[in-house]
Amino acid sequence: MAAGATAGSEPLGETGAVGPWSPALRRLTGGLLLNVVAVAFEALAIATVMPLVADELQGQGLYGWVFSAFLLANLVGIVVAGLHADARGPAAPFVWGVVLFAAGLILGGLAPTMWALVAARALQGFGGGGLGSIAYVAVGRVYPDAARPRMLAFLSTAWVVPGLIGPALAGLVAEGPGWRWVFLGLAPLPAIAATLALPALRPIPGGSVPGAAGRRVVLAAALAAGAGLLLGGLSQPDPRRAVPLIAAGLALGLPPLARLLPAGTLSARPGLPAAIATMGLLNLGFFGVEAFIPLALVDLRGSSILFASLTLTAVTITWTSGSWLQARLAGSGLRRRLVRAGLALLTIGAVGITLLLSPAVPPALAPIVWGIGGIGMGLAFSTISLSVLETAPTGQEGEASASLQLANMLGSGLGAGIGGALIATFGPGEGLRRALTVQNAAMIGVLLLALLVAGGLPAIRAAEDGEPHHG
Repeated sequence: MAAGATAGSEPLGETGAVGPWSPALRRLTGGLLLNVVAVAFEALAIATVMPLVADELQGQGLYGWVFSAFLLANLVGIVVAGLHADARGPAAPFVWGVVLFAAGLILGGLAPTMWALVAARALQGFGGGGLGSIAYVAVGRVYPDAARPRMLAFLSTAWVVPGLIGPALAGLVAEGPGWRWVFLGLAPLPAIAATLALPALRPIPGGSVPGAAGRRVVLAAALAAGAGLLLGGLSQPDPRRAVPLIAAGLALGLPPLARLLPAGTLSARPGLPAAIATMGLLNLGFFGVEAFIPLALVDLRGSSILFASLTLTAVTITWTSGSWLQARLAGSGLRRRLVRAGLALLTIGAVGITLLLSPAVPPALAPIVWGIGGIGMGLAFSTISLSVLETAPTGQEGEASASLQLANMLGSGLGAGIGGALIATFGPGEGLRRALTVQNAAMIGVLLLALLVAGGLPAIRAAEDGEPHHG
């Protein structure tokens, strides 16, 4: 089935429905965006209040796992939903994604211990992975070519309201009714989104599924388990425990990773593999810095939770600005140049955050320097996503989007997990400063590597006479 068509209908571009808010698409657009809003509120809120949560539940040693559990479970959900969407259509995985994400929010709000919160975050991650994969399937399979850059920009823009008020609201809720309501208050949103989007998703049939597709689920689970063992080993101060865990994690995780991603991804082969590899490195570098900014500002620099929230607000706004700038420049087709410009700006932001760990640098600069990084993230993230959708084979948008999201979540999970392992190893006080310095330096190196790998991206858009190239 060609992209830009719905089940049993002529292509949307031929019926006059050329924009995300046209009559044929507005309910689907609204439902997809509302789910992004729910995920955005939750992501920004947990990042904001985690210093308080870790103190109350006495679990700073599990700080990184609250993020990594979500992201590693997310990658399994991405693969399951992408395959199901290609085989039978996106409606069913969308429904279970909504149910599991909402259940995770409720359990997170009721968590009595840090371990219970980690488990609830894993449930949220599995459901959220399904929702994210289906959003990309819908963009690639339903929206006309001309509407895709705008819809990708809208998906980023859905972070604006949460970015403007989410961190500050989370700080106020945490200091008032309590941090638990940061989770419980969001639980109804996914159900509302389902009522909007599900009628538009039901008519969409499956596409084509590669042979032995069911094995991808087993491979994704093995990859998540391997990543978990790797992170567990990194957090062990005793080499006698660390080395076997790290070795087991690599042995268990690397083979399925190579098979789940497009051939040539680990070597950054030009084309689609290089785009997927760049996405993984981009998210590893960004979230490896972002996840620990509130902790650095509150515990190291003595800032309030509300001030720390301003930095997350700033990066959300500038990320969206970068995404809209990408949408305006998408017609030029300069894919590689846009991605490299974004990576350069993000690297500048990461260097600035690292300098802020020093008492000699005013913490008030945090929203400014990380805001610069946000512009770069918006440019690079949306451009890579667009390149992947343009080069995905027709009918296999679910597999391509699953690979994209897998690289996204694995990079993010490893970034947060490595930082958490360093914190557990170095300890509190000055040890925390050393841990975050090492973490940020490593993430800057990752971003520089991403600049190199981005050289394998298509230089211009993969299109000719309005039809995408799939070579």
